[in-house]
Amino acid sequence: MSSLLSNYMQKEEQLKQLQAELEKLENDERLKAELEFKNKLQALMSEFDKSATDVIELLSPKTASGGTASKSAAASGGGRRKRKLKIYKNPNTGEVVETRGGNQKTLKRWKDEFGADTVESWLVRVEE
Repeated sequence: MSSLLSNYMQKEEQLKQLQAELEKLENDERLKAELEFKNKLQALMSEFDKSATDVIELLSPKTASGGTASKSAAASGGGRRKRKLKIYKNPNTGEVVETRGGNQKTLKRWKDEFGADTVESWLVRVEE
Protein backbone atom coordinates (compact mmCIF):
# COMPACT_ATOMS: atom_id res chain seq x y z
CA MET A 1 0.00 0.00 0.00
CA SER A 2 2.93 2.34 0.59
CA SER A 3 3.87 2.01 -3.09
CA LEU A 4 0.39 3.23 -3.97
CA LEU A 5 0.85 6.25 -1.69
CA SER A 6 4.32 6.83 -3.13
CA ASN A 7 2.92 6.64 -6.66
CA TYR A 8 0.17 9.11 -5.74
CA MET A 9 2.64 11.58 -4.23
CA GLN A 10 4.90 11.27 -7.30
CA LYS A 11 1.97 11.95 -9.64
CA GLU A 12 0.90 14.90 -7.49
CA GLU A 13 4.41 16.39 -7.79
CA GLN A 14 4.40 15.84 -11.57
CA LEU A 15 1.01 17.56 -11.77
CA LYS A 16 2.37 20.57 -9.90
CA GLN A 17 5.34 20.78 -12.27
CA LEU A 18 3.09 20.52 -15.33
CA GLN A 19 0.77 23.20 -13.96
CA ALA A 20 3.75 25.51 -13.43
CA GLU A 21 4.97 24.86 -17.01
CA LEU A 22 1.47 25.44 -18.38
CA GLU A 23 1.18 28.71 -16.47
CA LYS A 24 4.54 29.83 -17.85
CA LEU A 25 3.41 28.99 -21.40
CA GLU A 26 0.11 30.82 -20.96
CA ASN A 27 2.05 33.99 -20.12
CA ASP A 28 4.36 33.64 -23.14
CA GLU A 29 3.60 36.36 -25.70
CA ARG A 30 4.69 34.14 -28.60
CA LEU A 31 2.12 31.51 -27.61
CA LYS A 32 -0.55 34.18 -27.25
CA ALA A 33 0.23 35.44 -30.77
CA GLU A 34 0.16 31.91 -32.22
CA LEU A 35 -3.14 31.12 -30.52
CA GLU A 36 -4.63 34.38 -31.79
CA PHE A 37 -3.47 33.56 -35.34
CA LYS A 38 -4.86 30.01 -35.10
CA ASN A 39 -8.22 31.24 -33.86
CA LYS A 40 -8.48 33.92 -36.56
CA LEU A 41 -7.45 31.43 -39.24
CA GLN A 42 -10.03 28.89 -38.07
CA ALA A 43 -12.72 31.59 -38.04
CA LEU A 44 -11.76 32.66 -41.56
CA MET A 45 -11.79 29.03 -42.76
CA SER A 46 -15.25 28.57 -41.25
CA GLU A 47 -16.51 31.81 -42.78
CA PHE A 48 -15.47 30.63 -46.26
CA ASP A 49 -16.24 26.95 -45.62
CA LYS A 50 -12.64 25.84 -46.27
CA SER A 51 -10.66 22.99 -44.72
CA ALA A 52 -6.98 22.98 -43.76
CA THR A 53 -6.31 20.90 -46.87
CA ASP A 54 -8.03 23.54 -49.02
CA VAL A 55 -5.82 26.25 -47.52
CA ILE A 56 -2.63 24.23 -48.00
CA GLU A 57 -3.56 23.48 -51.61
CA LEU A 58 -4.33 27.14 -52.21
CA LEU A 59 -1.01 28.33 -50.76
CA SER A 60 1.29 25.62 -52.16
CA PRO A 61 3.25 26.50 -55.30
CA LYS A 62 2.07 24.98 -58.58
CA THR A 63 4.26 23.45 -61.29
CA ALA A 64 4.09 24.54 -64.93
CA SER A 65 1.78 21.62 -65.73
CA GLY A 66 -0.70 22.88 -63.16
CA GLY A 67 -0.10 20.10 -60.65
CA THR A 68 1.23 20.59 -57.16
CA ALA A 69 4.93 20.94 -56.46
CA SER A 70 7.11 17.83 -56.74
CA LYS A 71 7.52 17.68 -52.96
CA SER A 72 3.76 17.23 -52.56
CA ALA A 73 3.66 14.74 -55.42
CA ALA A 74 6.45 12.66 -53.90
CA ALA A 75 4.75 12.68 -50.51
CA SER A 76 1.52 11.39 -52.03
CA GLY A 77 3.29 8.55 -53.81
CA GLY A 78 3.18 10.16 -57.26
CA GLY A 79 6.82 11.30 -57.28
CA ARG A 80 9.90 9.55 -58.48
CA ARG A 81 10.22 5.87 -57.81
CA LYS A 82 12.30 4.37 -55.07
CA ARG A 83 15.98 3.80 -55.81
CA LYS A 84 17.18 0.23 -56.23
CA LEU A 85 18.82 -1.45 -53.26
CA LYS A 86 22.48 -2.14 -53.98
CA ILE A 87 24.35 -4.69 -51.91
CA TYR A 88 28.15 -4.50 -51.74
CA LYS A 89 30.53 -6.96 -50.04
CA ASN A 90 34.07 -5.99 -49.16
CA PRO A 91 36.21 -9.02 -50.13
CA ASN A 92 38.94 -7.97 -47.69
CA THR A 93 36.77 -7.89 -44.56
CA GLY A 94 33.57 -9.67 -45.60
CA GLU A 95 31.61 -6.59 -44.48
CA VAL A 96 28.31 -6.09 -46.33
CA VAL A 97 26.69 -2.72 -47.09
CA GLU A 98 23.10 -2.32 -48.32
CA THR A 99 22.23 1.13 -49.66
CA ARG A 100 19.76 2.92 -51.91
CA GLY A 101 22.09 5.85 -52.49
CA GLY A 102 25.78 6.51 -52.99
CA ASN A 103 26.07 8.68 -49.91
CA GLN A 104 26.35 5.84 -47.39
CA LYS A 105 29.15 6.38 -44.84
CA THR A 106 30.91 3.02 -45.13
CA LEU A 107 30.60 3.00 -48.93
CA LYS A 108 32.15 6.48 -49.12
CA ARG A 109 35.01 5.37 -46.87
CA TRP A 110 35.64 2.34 -49.08
CA LYS A 111 35.61 4.49 -52.23
CA ASP A 112 38.12 6.88 -50.64
CA GLU A 113 40.34 3.99 -49.61
CA PHE A 114 40.08 1.64 -52.62
CA GLY A 115 38.69 3.81 -55.44
CA ALA A 116 35.17 4.03 -56.85
CA ASP A 117 35.78 1.51 -59.67
CA THR A 118 37.12 -1.12 -57.29
CA VAL A 119 34.21 -0.66 -54.86
CA GLU A 120 31.70 -0.87 -57.74
CA SER A 121 33.24 -4.24 -58.65
CA TRP A 122 32.21 -5.42 -55.18
CA LEU A 123 28.54 -5.03 -56.07
CA VAL A 124 26.94 -8.39 -55.19
CA ARG A 125 23.38 -7.75 -56.39
CA VAL A 126 20.72 -5.11 -57.04
CA GLU A 127 17.13 -5.42 -55.77
CA GLU A 128 14.02 -3.37 -56.53
